Amino acid sequence: MNFLFAQSANYGLKENIAYVSSDSDAYSKERCQVDVYYPKDKKDFATIVWFHGGGLTEGKKEIPAYLKEKGVAVVGVGYRLSPKVKVEDIIKDAAKAVHWTFDHIAEFGGSNKKIVLSGHSAGGYLNLMLALNARYLADEGINADDLFAVVPFSAQCISHFTARAEKGININQPVVDEFAPLYWVRKNKVPITLITGDRELEMVGRYEENAYLARMFKIVGHPQVKLLEMDGYDHGMAYPAFPLLLKEIERLNK
Repeated sequence: MNFLFAQSANYGLKENIAYVSSDSDAYSKERCQVDVYYPKDKKDFATIVWFHGGGLTEGKKEIPAYLKEKGVAVVGVGYRLSPKVKVEDIIKDAAKAVHWTFDHIAEFGGSNKKIVLSGHSAGGYLNLMLALNARYLADEGINADDLFAVVPFSAQCISHFTARAEKGININQPVVDEFAPLYWVRKNKVPITLITGDRELEMVGRYEENAYLARMFKIVGHPQVKLLEMDGYDHGMAYPAFPLLLKEIERLNK
């Protein structure tokens, strides 16, 4: 039976699980939670850690409907938002959520050797920052190279515009500093699939940022990088990307 597309499985949902300590401040307790959607009749399944979009200034944790009943678990991550916290604090929240997943997904039947980072827009940016700047996960006791795959949707690859705003830099001024995935490009063996909308319909420069990141990966010798452009789709290109995310997990599970 096809690993991903068995529709007869029973699924469970655990909501509002804190991934920060009980002595955290009220805002952290409110935002730093995960929901876990998981198959009840499978073991050692893959888990998608899903980070929502919203420019790092809005949005909330979610379990995308398309990813339900596909034979995988989904951990929907909430995180603190700017301007209440800095961008680096948000990245650290994301790292804590991944740490929680590595530590706890086996309790739901999943394998911590099959953890996939994915997310849309700002969520995709967080995917790449965790995968490429290994310090964030290392501070949580996790080796970034132990990720199963990274599949960001329409991620910002230069410094995030919210990080630039913190420094008083204009939104249209491109910057590649420590808050840019491009700054941390490196060779490892974690498969990375970059997916964007149509270059003519996407947010300004979004396809080109991903294309440049893909090129730099190839230059440093990364063995498993793909760049996929969804012709005819704008920045809200999550639907055509979801099936590609699942196909990538299925390919790696063989």
